[in-house]
Amino acid sequence: MGFKCGIVGLPNVGKSTLFNALTQTANAQAANYPFCTIEPNVGDVAVPEDRLDKIATIAGSAQKIPARMNFVDIAGLVRGASKGEGLGNQFLANIRETDAILYVLRCFDDEDITHVDGKIDPLADLDTVQTELMLADLESLEKRKPGLEKKLKQNDKEAKLTMSLIERAIEVLSDGQPARYATIEDDEQKAWRMLQLLTAKKVMYVCNVDEASAGTGNDYSAKVLAHAESEGAQAVIISAQIESELALLDGAERNEYLEALELTEPGLNRLIQAGYALLGLKTYFTAGPKEARAWTFQNGWTAPRCAGVIHTDFEKGFIRAETTAYEDFVAHGGEQGAKEAGKVRQEGKDYIVKDGDIMLFKFNV
Repeated sequence: MGFKCGIVGLPNVGKSTLFNALTQTANAQAANYPFCTIEPNVGDVAVPEDRLDKIATIAGSAQKIPARMNFVDIAGLVRGASKGEGLGNQFLANIRETDAILYVLRCFDDEDITHVDGKIDPLADLDTVQTELMLADLESLEKRKPGLEKKLKQNDKEAKLTMSLIERAIEVLSDGQPARYATIEDDEQKAWRMLQLLTAKKVMYVCNVDEASAGTGNDYSAKVLAHAESEGAQAVIISAQIESELALLDGAERNEYLEALELTEPGLNRLIQAGYALLGLKTYFTAGPKEARAWTFQNGWTAPRCAGVIHTDFEKGFIRAETTAYEDFVAHGGEQGAKEAGKVRQEGKDYIVKDGDIMLFKFNV
């Protein structure tokens, strides 16, 4: 199952540098001029997971397969993108295909790297990008209304719900707020997602700081963190330049570099894990001599639904799931030890899978 996080921001804020570090490739050209990213770049990234290493060691697995996320590097938006300025419309469409949006905000001074607005102000940058997305949403909603009005005359229930959602979204957007601030009931969520609104997506703010500020942040990032806290959003401090350099080093060199910078782990680990949490994702594991593997599932999913992540037949023919908590698996030296200690449970169709569960699915098709 693929989950995509779109990386957006103004030109020259470090989006492509961050993307390159995430994917450890140079597919996204990083250059000091607007629109250096001409096509959206999609990178498949492993989710850092220390538990997988321990499980593989205990199970004697020949290989480890981590869970993965997709990151999409989208060209820098500018004021007027919603009306086609720059390369705007082309990339607004790419954003619609993502599950969450990471706003990369420039939180560093560098006279050698130009800013499209001529000044460093991360909150102003955020306002510019978000305004363009809101304008694009308003235009999209207004275009839908005439067709729905025809269906409303025929008493179409689906059209009635959709029009209600559109009117609520327009009200919020016209008030200068992203669509995610609209009040949507649980039974309306599916229809709400069908609107594919850019500003209804979950967001995270990525403060791209200079090397000296990678550990503690700076005055620019402090403003972003305060803004994120005020709206209950997530924010991560990271130095894209440091991360791009770390991505080129092997394990020992990377650790030495981190130690020299007084950092405990790469900022990308925190970024990926924060993106994982942002989407409400969890991890369960399977383990055996051949491989230990991490699987992604949505928080609240039942055992059969999680089994379907491996193969649809597992879900269709689900019988039960032999389940061991990660802590019990480690404490008792693996599956056999956990069984002898009575820690392996037989869970049925109603079981809500927990993060860290190690599972063996029984099915019959």
